[in-house]
Amino acid sequence: MNISSHYKLLHFIPWTRVKIYKMLILSIVPTVLFYFLRLKWLAIPWVPVALLGTATAFISGFKNTQTYNRTWEARQIYGAIINSSRALAIMVKDFVRVNDKTEEAALQKEIIYRHFAWLTALRFQLRETKSWENVKTKSYNIEYLKYYKVPEWENSLDEEFKPFLSENERPYILSTKNRATQIIALQSSQLRKLNEEEKLSGFNYGLLEGQLKDLYDQQGKCERIKNFPYPRQFSSINIYFTNLFCILLPLGFLVEFSKMTEKFGENIIWLTIPFSVLLGWVFLVLEQIGENTENPFEGNANDIPITQISRNIEIDLREMLGEKDLPLAIQPQNNIVL
Repeated sequence: MNISSHYKLLHFIPWTRVKIYKMLILSIVPTVLFYFLRLKWLAIPWVPVALLGTATAFISGFKNTQTYNRTWEARQIYGAIINSSRALAIMVKDFVRVNDKTEEAALQKEIIYRHFAWLTALRFQLRETKSWENVKTKSYNIEYLKYYKVPEWENSLDEEFKPFLSENERPYILSTKNRATQIIALQSSQLRKLNEEEKLSGFNYGLLEGQLKDLYDQQGKCERIKNFPYPRQFSSINIYFTNLFCILLPLGFLVEFSKMTEKFGENIIWLTIPFSVLLGWVFLVLEQIGENTENPFEGNANDIPITQISRNIEIDLREMLGEKDLPLAIQPQNNIVL
C-alpha cells in the first residue's frame, strides 16, 4: 500500500515507460510512411476510431471498477480480522480461569500466541504466487520491487512460527497443506479440552468457538479472492480492445491533421506522434493499473498491508497479556508498506 498523497512522476513514468515506447513505435511508423512515402491509404476516418475508443473506455472503466472492488473487499476482510482477533483475545483473557494464576496466564498466552501463528500462516499463504499474478512476471513490476521488500518472500515460515508454536505443534503444522486451517483446528481442540477440564464454562466455550468460526469465515473470504482471479475473458477483451485502439489511433489522427495542411503546412502531420502517444498512454496505463489492482495479496506495491495489520494485531494482543517488550510496528519503505 502506498501511503503518500500520490505516486511521483519520478516513479510513475519509469513504471509505465514501456507503454510510452510502444506508442512511439505505433505512431512514428505510420506517420513516416504517410509523410515520406505518401501512403495516403494509411489514414482512416476518425469516426470508427472514436467509436472503438468509446467502447474501450467503457471496458477499461468496468475492469478498473471491479478490480478496485476486489481490493476494497480484501481490506474490509482484514478489518474484520482485526476486530475478531481483539474479541478472541479479550474472551480468552476473561473466560479461561483456573485456580493457579501462573497456569492461567500460561494457557491464555498459549492460545493467543497460537493466534499469532494463524495470522502468520494466513499471510504467508496469501503471498504465494499464482499463475495469473503479474508482480513477478511483468518487467515493470519486477523493476519496481527495488523500492520495497515483501517480508513473506524474505523470511522463513518455520522461523516465523518459532515464537508462537510449541516444538510439538510446529512440525505438524508445517507438514499440512492449509496451515492456517489446521492452526484454528488446534485452537478448537484445546478449547474443548479446557471445557472438559472445567477451566472453561460451556457457555463461554460456545462463544469462543463462535469466534473461531468467524476467523474461518474471514480466512475463506481471503482464499476466495486469492484463488479466483478477475475473470480471464474480461481481462483478455480489455487487452485486445486497448491494443487495437492504440494501433488505429495514429491512423485516425493522420486524417485529422492532414485536413490542416493547407492552413498550417504539411509539417503539422508530425503532431500525430505526440497526440497519439499521449492519448494511447492514457488508455494503456488504465489497463496496467487495473491489472495491478486485481490481486490484492500478491506482493504488489498497491497490496493490502497484511503484514503491517498482522503486526499491529500482535502488538495489541501482547499488551492485553501485560507484556512490555513489544515488537516494532512495520515501517514503510519508500512510502510503501506491506
